[in-house]
Amino acid sequence: MADIEAARKEFQRIDTDGDGFITAAEFKSALAQGGDWNVTDSVADSIIASRDLNGDKVLSFDEFWTFLNK
Repeated sequence: MADIEAARKEFQRIDTDGDGFITAAEFKSALAQGGDWNVTDSVADSIIASRDLNGDKVLSFDEFWTFLNK
């Protein structure tokens, strides 16, 4: 996904509370909405941790964008 506007829309869709960060719970919920009901809390935590560049346990848009462009 190289289109930054599409990425912003996707980020905002996942960031359900609108605080500018994606938590593991929000990520898990977004995957479930997409049909992946098998993601556990620990798996969601691990996925967020693997993309979290500053170690604050949430994804900012910059971290989300960096991951999409790897």
